[in-house]
Amino acid sequence: MKKISNVFWISVAIVLVAVLFGVLAPDTFETMTGNIQAFLTSAFGWYYLILVTVITIFCLFLIFSPVGAIRLGKSDEKPEFTRASWFAMLFSAGMGIGLVFWGAAEPLSHFLTPPLAEGGSNAAHKEALRYAFFHWGIHAWAIYALVALALAYFQFRKGEPGLISATLKPVLGKSMDGWLGTIVDVLAVFATVVGVATTLGFGASQINGGLSYLMGIPNNFTVQLIIISVVTVLFMISAASGLGKGIKILSNANMFLAVALLILMFIVGPTILTLNMFTDSLGGYIQNIIQMSFRIAPLNEEQRGWINSWTIFYWAWWISWSPFVGIFIARVSRGRTIREFMIVVLLLPSLVSFFWFAVFGNAAIEVQNAGAIDLSQFATEEVLFAVFGEYPMTTLLSIVAVVLVSTFFITSADSATFVLGMQTTYGSLTPPNRVKFTWGIAQSMVAIILLYSGGLQALQNALIAAAFPFSFIMLLMMVSLFRSLTREKKELGLYHKPKPRKKQTEVTRSNP
Repeated sequence: MKKISNVFWISVAIVLVAVLFGVLAPDTFETMTGNIQAFLTSAFGWYYLILVTVITIFCLFLIFSPVGAIRLGKSDEKPEFTRASWFAMLFSAGMGIGLVFWGAAEPLSHFLTPPLAEGGSNAAHKEALRYAFFHWGIHAWAIYALVALALAYFQFRKGEPGLISATLKPVLGKSMDGWLGTIVDVLAVFATVVGVATTLGFGASQINGGLSYLMGIPNNFTVQLIIISVVTVLFMISAASGLGKGIKILSNANMFLAVALLILMFIVGPTILTLNMFTDSLGGYIQNIIQMSFRIAPLNEEQRGWINSWTIFYWAWWISWSPFVGIFIARVSRGRTIREFMIVVLLLPSLVSFFWFAVFGNAAIEVQNAGAIDLSQFATEEVLFAVFGEYPMTTLLSIVAVVLVSTFFITSADSATFVLGMQTTYGSLTPPNRVKFTWGIAQSMVAIILLYSGGLQALQNALIAAAFPFSFIMLLMMVSLFRSLTREKKELGLYHKPKPRKKQTEVTRSNP
């Protein structure tokens, strides 16, 4: 028990109180989280938009900065994992269930209720994909990249423990070794538990939705409780096997299944339209990215409600997931240069997500336009399977999707138990199994309570509430990282080389 820090006991106590509150007073819990969510989105929507945009600019700046040559580790250190396994692990941890859950449902929702255009129009079709790209693109991955880079840099380059508090020492100094550092780490742990539990709730709902659509199994809390219980056993078995075995193998399996599902849907769906819309929407995303980044609609209540429900919700979602995903990405990125890290983490997952939404979003919108079935009548978790029902190979597509959600479910929970174990054992790279098991059970309990107390709405409310305090820590992490990198740039003499000046003889010849 010597490895276990105070962060563990404090965090477990807070999670236990939240779970008991949800069990004993579910209606009050939903109302309270709903009030907090409404206040934060209405009063601090502007803050979320500016914060995430600044983080994105900062990450893009690092790609072109001389500090991009700095390695996350010793100068001659080699990466621990191949690029393929590295990408598979960071993608599975960073997006996972969310892409399958929202791949068809989000573009369809934007098409029927767009932010600006008339619902169901061609303009709405374009907006639907453009905003899906926006919500799942560079901004989302920049949030992850900032936290991951700060952790990897201070841990592997500077020899600090792999804790969120350790990344703030250049700003807050030795206070991070005391009670203030404990508070920072507890906030990170709590945000991680709620963020991951929310996604586990989404995953359980979608597995239930798929089984309901395929086999007629009831779509209710009892079935979701059974699903979460079974998956909890599976991901704890995987967690016991360690990072290099369970998580790595599952992540590679995830990518194989995801690519298989993507290719199958691309072939049976509106292939040419998908390629055309992907190209057009990518151009629209690039052209409108600045406007979308700052759009808050202060004088239009309806449009502002849409932004609160989608953009602000997503920014809060990514922020709440950033401690977990950031710590995990940092752990598997040792030996990469900052430039390679930023290019891969920012751009490659974004492009994969863009094509995913083009394939599944276009398929859903085409089904809706055909008029044979109204997809809006289905629950969010059932939309994907209803879309499959209108295309060839329905059963195969549905089975692959259910298996994919299940493996993503296991990988996300597995990765989270590892990260939570690190954060509550002084940053240990090999946290004890008993600690990982404790957090595995805690995550599942929170997911169950959130579902029990109000379904997906309670999940979303709790998510935004948990993300807000951690956003201030992210601001300090950015300042801290910038200070440390600037100092190291001076020490290493990393400056842009000036362009060579023309020889004096050449200038003389050109002037008679």
